[in-house]
Amino acid sequence: MAELRPNIADLTAAVNAAQRGDEAAFNRIYLAVQPSLLRYLRVLVGPDAEDVASESWLQIVRDLHTFRGDADGFRRWAATVARHRAMDHLRHHQRRPSVPVPAEAMAHLPARETTESDAEQLMTTDSALALIASLPTDQAEAVLLRAVMGLDTKAAADVLGKRPGAVRMAAHRGLRRLADVLARTTRCRAG
Repeated sequence: MAELRPNIADLTAAVNAAQRGDEAAFNRIYLAVQPSLLRYLRVLVGPDAEDVASESWLQIVRDLHTFRGDADGFRRWAATVARHRAMDHLRHHQRRPSVPVPAEAMAHLPARETTESDAEQLMTTDSALALIASLPTDQAEAVLLRAVMGLDTKAAADVLGKRPGAVRMAAHRGLRRLADVLARTTRCRAG
């Protein structure tokens, strides 16, 4: 799940430039933060992650002028905005559940062309996210914020509204569980 992340100074400079209206700088911010933000949201809201990410970015654009901080602070702020949009989304769908559309109803839609490597990467990423999603919620969010979003413990704690020690423990337990699952899977495949 490694991705290219600009260094702190470059992303901080891009945030400052975007706050002054530089569209190219905002594009750099989006490209640096969106992939990990989307992975985080996939675990929180499943297939609605792209919709929630869009709502999150709308709020980020609207409120960018109020942000103060560096690149790490921006990632923390973006994760907080996304988490709030995700919780709103989940509350809305608990009150008004949607009815899934059968696949046959979409047969007339054009096929999406993807390369084999894109499909393979997506399956690998989706498998990893599904594995993380199988963790208890507090562990999954801690792992996602620390490992996928790249937030430090304090920043993740701020996003979750918890103490840093609780986030460290949840991330540790989550990673331990993931290691156990992967070890069992490896043993099963070998045996």
